[in-house]
Amino acid sequence: MPLLSIAEGVTKALTEVGEPLVGVSCLARGADQLFARVVLDLGGQLEVILPAADYRQRKVKPDNAAEFEELITRASSVRTLPFEQSNRDAYVAASQAVLSSVERMVAVWDGQPADGHGGTGDVVAAAHARALPVTVVWPDGAVRR
Repeated sequence: MPLLSIAEGVTKALTEVGEPLVGVSCLARGADQLFARVVLDLGGQLEVILPAADYRQRKVKPDNAAEFEELITRASSVRTLPFEQSNRDAYVAASQAVLSSVERMVAVWDGQPADGHGGTGDVVAAAHARALPVTVVWPDGAVRR
């Protein structure tokens, strides 16, 4: 995926939001962390919702640990959902918690159905069902990994 173009798209979407800028993310590697970084770079506040108690140990790989820890440290709040294990149920609950705390959604999404229960396509559909405005960022030439 052309990350620079995605970062530019997310930056454009967030600058159109206005102030105060508060971004909410689960900090998954990739687009979630890129979103969080852009929020912070724009001077916004970052709120983090972790899906489960074991999220750091189970999902954050050594080559991404420094980035994850920096973002956690810079977050204005960190909430861990009451799940012991990071699994699909925890991820779906985390997505619902995010949607319950935002006024709009910026989705890095190729428009394709979710590749599993609770994927980006499902979250976008849930945002639409809640009548949340959704801005989709998917640059030309981007491919799903």
